[in-house]
Amino acid sequence: MEYYTWILAFHVMSFTSWMAMLFYQPRLYVYHSENADNEGFVEVVKIQEYKLLKYIGNPAMWATIISGATMLWLNPAIFKSGLWMHWKLLFVILLFGYHYTLEYHRKKLAQNPSYKPGKFYRFYNEVPTLLMIGIVIFVVVKPF
Repeated sequence: MEYYTWILAFHVMSFTSWMAMLFYQPRLYVYHSENADNEGFVEVVKIQEYKLLKYIGNPAMWATIISGATMLWLNPAIFKSGLWMHWKLLFVILLFGYHYTLEYHRKKLAQNPSYKPGKFYRFYNEVPTLLMIGIVIFVVVKPF
């Protein structure tokens, strides 16, 4: 399985790209909602939101999921090494759900720039950080 480490490297790069999008997309929503009265600015931010999600976020998410699933398929014994993988996968599923809520909020903001206040998105922006912390701890420390 010499190619396993190449898949792992690709998985880490994909996850890093996905996380970058998950960190920045809600920040764009903050700018969008807090500058709702500036139509020119909002139009530019709408384009950025769309492109970040569709051209970077979605491919990075699917690359992460496919490479992770491939590694599990190649090494199913990892499930017998403790519950850490089960917990990691739960957090990844939550991250997957969060990803799709970003699309929901993007569409709502496109219709109504005052849909939610910027403060909401500032707090919402912390969700992927907390999930990432859990994922990294489960993979590196393997507490269970």
